[in-house]
This record gives sequence, C-alpha cells and structure tokens, in this order.
Amino acid sequence: MTEELRAQLMGVKLTKKEKLIAEFILDNFAESCFITSTDIAKRLHVSDSSVIRFTRTLGYSGFMDFQKSIRKTYTERINSVSDNITVPSERLKLSISKLGQSDIVESYFSNVLQNLKYSINHNDTLAFERAAGLIAGSKRKFIVTSRANTCIGDMMLLLLKHLLTDVYETSHPALNVIDHICDITENDCIIAVSFPRYSEMDLLAAQMAYDAGAKIILITDKASSPLAQYATQLLTVSVDSNTFFNSYVGVLFTMELLCSFISRKMGYSTEAKLQLIDKYISKVGLF
Repeated sequence: MTEELRAQLMGVKLTKKEKLIAEFILDNFAESCFITSTDIAKRLHVSDSSVIRFTRTLGYSGFMDFQKSIRKTYTERINSVSDNITVPSERLKLSISKLGQSDIVESYFSNVLQNLKYSINHNDTLAFERAAGLIAGSKRKFIVTSRANTCIGDMMLLLLKHLLTDVYETSHPALNVIDHICDITENDCIIAVSFPRYSEMDLLAAQMAYDAGAKIILITDKASSPLAQYATQLLTVSVDSNTFFNSYVGVLFTMELLCSFISRKMGYSTEAKLQLIDKYISKVGLF
C-alpha cells in the first residue's frame, strides 16, 4: 500500500525532519490519510510548516493535496480486498452455524461490549472535539442517513435541534437527499452515517457536499468505507453482529457521545430554548 509513496521518496532529497515525517507516514499510512498536518507535527514535535514543506518537496501543492492522493490510494487498495459478508441471507446462515446451541444472551451481550470498546479505542477525545467544533461552527447541518441508519439520524435530529439552529434531516419521503442539499455551501456541513451495505445515494450526497466545500463528519465502520474519502472528520464504529443484521448499539453510543461534546461546547446558550420547548410540550404531556 505504501509502494507508491516509497517510490516518490526515492527520487527526492529530504532533510532530517522530512525523513522523520516520511517514516511516520509510512509507518502509520492509514491514520495519515485522515489526520491533519498539525496532528502529525504535534506527534513528531516539529512545526506544522515542516510537514507542509515535506509534501511540497514531493511535488504537491500542500498537505491537503498530498493527503487526498494517499487517501485515494488507501481506499482503492482496501476496497480491492473482499469485505466481510454483508448480504443478510448469507449472514443469517453464518450466524446460525456460529450461534448453534450457545447462550444467545451472553453471546450477544459480549458482541455489543466489543463494539462499544471499539468505539472508545478507535476515536480519541480530539476526534470528538473536532467533529463537535465542525458541527457547531457550521451554518446549516444536514443529517444524511438511509434505511436502518435512519434510526440514528432521527435521534440525532432530536438532540441537535435542542442544541443548535438550522439542523435538517434529509430522509423525508417526498424529497431525496440531493434535493435537500442542492444549495449546500462551504459554510454548511453534513453528518453522514454509513454502514454496509453502503448506500450509493449517501455516497453521492457526500461527493456533492465535498464538491461544494462543505464539512463532512462521517460515522462509519472503517477508514476504507466508500464515503471516507470525502470525510473532514471520521469516527469509526463497529457494527459487528452475531446475527443477520448490523448491531447499532455502538453507533448510538458514538452519536450520543458526539452530541454530549456539542452540548458541552454550547454551554448554557441552549438553556432558554430547552425551557421554551418544555413550556409547550408540558401542556400536552408530550415528553
């Protein structure tokens, strides 16, 4: 996967710092596709400009141009390998053979715990802080989900509506996601939730938002998922299950945690809105 980059490095003369940066990227290729130049600089105790100069030495216009190139390589190589079984009927056959006569409660509980641990181990505080900052700082926020993922989108819509202004869900039956985000701009963001079998419509929406310069916060299962190539901030969650359907407990946890970071960032600024909502829903007992 790093062969192309190694070939590029052979043709240029690097400084001591640039060699250090090159070694880091080669050793952490997948991670380097999705972190910022500042992240790399902090990890290596070098300046941000050193990282940018390194990419320009390789012939790129800057770090983002370089990252776009290596991310494309990474995605293409990973997607060329067969993914885990995602067709429900095939997963059902596999799950029946795996579960057999085992304790289904204990087995499923264990699986859910593993998915929750995955969310914590693969997304640090900085990732949540960045995602929360991008969402809170955007003018309009579009939630992009489809099929089973809409349960996450519905809950996220409820929570974010209480925290922020101009939050929209794009799964309305009368309009498709393209209709919803047709006037999206660089001041807006989409929050996409995408898991196997990935929706082509969600992919198109991410491309549309990316082309418009909008921020893309993506919750997905791996850094090589189809939408990841467009992500501004990536949060990875395991949806592994011991039956035919994806398990969304870890996704719900990650979404709620993200909303908790946003709530902390907004502080008391949403207090008046919450009081107003409670004033009127209390009249009809709609809690």
